[in-house]
Amino acid sequence: MAPVAQRARGTQDILPADQPYWALMERVAQEVAGRAGYQRIETPIFEPTELFVRSAGEGSDVVTKEMYTFRDRGDRSLTLRPEGTAAIVRAYFDAGLDQEPQPVRLFYLGPFFRYDRPQAGRYRQFHQFGIEAIGEEHPMLDVEAIQVGWNWFTQLGIDSLSLRLNSIGDEVCRPAYREVLREYYRPHLDSLCDEDRLRFERNPLRLLDCKVPACQPFKPDAPRIVDHLCQPCQDAFRTVLSGLEAAGTPFELDPGLVRGLDYYTRTVFEYQHASLGGAQNALGGGGRYDGLAAELGYRPTAGIGFALGMERTLLIQKQRGGVEPGALDVYVVALAQADLDYAAGLASSLRAGGLTVGLDPGEARLDARLKKAARRRARVALIIGPDERARNEAVVRDMNSKTQVTVSEAEIVSSVMQTVGRA
Repeated sequence: MAPVAQRARGTQDILPADQPYWALMERVAQEVAGRAGYQRIETPIFEPTELFVRSAGEGSDVVTKEMYTFRDRGDRSLTLRPEGTAAIVRAYFDAGLDQEPQPVRLFYLGPFFRYDRPQAGRYRQFHQFGIEAIGEEHPMLDVEAIQVGWNWFTQLGIDSLSLRLNSIGDEVCRPAYREVLREYYRPHLDSLCDEDRLRFERNPLRLLDCKVPACQPFKPDAPRIVDHLCQPCQDAFRTVLSGLEAAGTPFELDPGLVRGLDYYTRTVFEYQHASLGGAQNALGGGGRYDGLAAELGYRPTAGIGFALGMERTLLIQKQRGGVEPGALDVYVVALAQADLDYAAGLASSLRAGGLTVGLDPGEARLDARLKKAARRRARVALIIGPDERARNEAVVRDMNSKTQVTVSEAEIVSSVMQTVGRA
């Protein structure tokens, strides 16, 4: 009979062999964010659809093509969160965090959802590590955010990382630049892809982010927004550049970098890794979003943040290796079914002592079960047969040296601890 169902396209099972990588990414995220004063926040998996429509922009690819939207039993339109920033800005105001000392520094870890074409490191359910610093517009916060992301990658041991940086201005200088960009692209409209012809009308900045090969020849000569910044945007960008230089954080200026969401202003940045190849080499990025709160109906409030892709980061970690799957301290083997209760009691005592313990309840030969212990990378095999049970003893076998000793029940925990190096 055929299986009832298969895993949905664009999703994945995170299997035990990969869990150590995920645990490492999460632990390092909490460490680097915590050291910079960021506190963890978790928002709902779904939100009112309007939150993302107003934040990402009606013409953005996220809204027009990628959102998972549904109506609940109350006929309310809800959407599985496609990104983290909008929901955190909502929570910032809903919870009264705007009344606390500013800026409020928050970080998050969790799943997000976009209907996108699956490929290596890109899924329709994906995970991100992100931070948001809300309530302060000083550009040194941009430097801080960029460094937190950089530190996450470097503490994971990821090298050959590049940081791309740009400023896309604000609503003072950007409207004029949009018209300059339209004038440049207008003679080339017939040569652009269908998506770019729509972007030309809705948001011409997104023309610079197009990945279609036929549209690439027009990018190098396109007007650069950094040449059209107003004085406050110029000053802010100079502060970011000097702050990164003072911190020793390497970066490359990329005048074509605009990011994919409409709420960004001024500083935008992206972390890239050449091993991912081509147009999909971005590990994540972010930027400033000083106009987002007002767009959502709240009082104008500055913000800066990033979101880093954990699946793509996992690909690079696995290329490097060095993260071992979880191993057992002890593998308990009962030679006969009558020995199981005694073996289970010993396993419980060892777990209470802080050890990781697996209990084999099967009836295979001892050599077969010792092979299973080796495959689980157990440091010790604890063997109980009828004679050991009758004398309240157990055999402690060192799986590395293949030596073993019989000890009394009272000595089992200390003997195992000594063998695994925790005495």
